[in-house]
Amino acid sequence: MILALLTVIKELSMLVSYVKNNSFPHPLSDDDEKDYLEKHAAGDKIARQKLIEHNLRLVAHIVKKYDNTKIDNDDLISIGTVGLIKAIDTFNMEKGIKLATYAARCIENEILMQIRSNKKNRDDMSLEEPLGIDQEGNELTLMDILGLETDLLEEVDVKMSIEKMRTLLDKLSKKERFVIDRRYGLLDGRYYTQREIAGKLGISRSYVSRIEKKAVRRLTKEFKKNS
Repeated sequence: MILALLTVIKELSMLVSYVKNNSFPHPLSDDDEKDYLEKHAAGDKIARQKLIEHNLRLVAHIVKKYDNTKIDNDDLISIGTVGLIKAIDTFNMEKGIKLATYAARCIENEILMQIRSNKKNRDDMSLEEPLGIDQEGNELTLMDILGLETDLLEEVDVKMSIEKMRTLLDKLSKKERFVIDRRYGLLDGRYYTQREIAGKLGISRSYVSRIEKKAVRRLTKEFKKNS
């Protein structure tokens, strides 16, 4: 519920912080990378997270090429991270291509797509763009994918952060709160898809996606500012 939203925002802030501060874990050796890729393919979430963290320097390197765009640097980093996550989740070791090569291509493609999209709607960002479909037919997004197990957070920190997040949620507009409450199960524990929310509001799924992006972006920036 609110922990799912809170964990996503904390994790996103951590990844952006890595890139902004040029503070990265060392690159993995070929053997370690292969080991983590095999574990990730078997469903190991820790291995997946290691692959993301140890390849974040690719995001920083590629983002520098787009400093002259009108997109905020934090947004570029977030968008690049989307590309990195796509690369790790779709990488096929059997194709004989290096992960870094494949990831760099995915990161750049994601940024270029956002630049094109930004010309139509300057407020859009790629944090909540659909990344695929799960087994039940629900859309998978960055917000869904970045979730960590709640037991990784200290109990006291969780309680304080939840109160802070409740305060920030009250600052959302009526429509933003409607979407966030249902997307993250804040009302009754049920997680609604964007399509279900669109039906309730009588608007398109893509419009729901834009509302959610804007709300999560606001919450992320406010949470970082108040942390």
